[in-house]
Amino acid sequence: MSEKLDGVIVATALPYAEDASAPAGLRPDLDKYAEHCRWLVDNGCRGVGPNGSLGEYSSLTDDERRAVAKTAIEAVGDDGIVVVGVHGVGSHQARAWAEKAAEDGADGVLCLPPTMYRANRGEVINHFTEVAKAGLPVMVYNNPLDTKVDLTPDLLAEIAGIENIVAVKEFSGDVRRVLEIGELAPDLAVIAGADDLTLEALLMGATGWFAGFPNVFPKESVRLYDLALEGKLEEARALYEPLVAAFRWDSRPEFVQAIKYGMDYVGRYGGPCRPPRGPLVPEHVAQLEQDMKKAVESLR
Repeated sequence: MSEKLDGVIVATALPYAEDASAPAGLRPDLDKYAEHCRWLVDNGCRGVGPNGSLGEYSSLTDDERRAVAKTAIEAVGDDGIVVVGVHGVGSHQARAWAEKAAEDGADGVLCLPPTMYRANRGEVINHFTEVAKAGLPVMVYNNPLDTKVDLTPDLLAEIAGIENIVAVKEFSGDVRRVLEIGELAPDLAVIAGADDLTLEALLMGATGWFAGFPNVFPKESVRLYDLALEGKLEEARALYEPLVAAFRWDSRPEFVQAIKYGMDYVGRYGGPCRPPRGPLVPEHVAQLEQDMKKAVESLR
């Protein structure tokens, strides 16, 4: 399978509209969401990733979750790729979501190991084997901080042997792994998963970026990606360094609220989150405002 799911793919934030009849009084604003997906692709991003953790998939009803994926697929059309988050508690749920994504016309899926359970090696292999049976290219997602399951390079080498597994979104925070995964699983595309390690990962051989802050700065993020792949280190660093303070929020528990705040800050619509995510506390807002100001001024 040639589709590596690389390039800059944006883990999209989900806008809500106030609606007393919806869960937590907020319903997904699918019109605004479609416009956002379109804007990202029009600004040079290769594609979008609905229903990731940034898209608050775990706070959505099943019907909402599917509607969000369909909205992205329709909005992007043939102008980009859509990699749908199919995270599930067990392999039967994740596979069912992957089958729906295939039915709805997605280009690939992003999948965590079992989300609520610290799965062992055999269970992890089985989980991804089942998801891959849906027939779409699969990007496995290593986020040991949240899932407590670490897809180590040697485990990824085994997972890479499963048909349709094409990429890993690497979010361990250990940049040394990029080269090690390349050695042990040479056919697996390594995708930078943490915004504040993007340049380092790309310079070590990552070929994609599954990204949060490009919801705020799509055009500039694509430029950063291109400069890194072209080996233009000085230009890449000059662009990256003033953005990193903002990008660090992508690796914090409040990353969804922070990225939505960033969108509001630059005149896009970010808006509120559903529970369990509440509003940012005042000291976070103060710090984030400072970090965003630094980023925006550097881009002028």
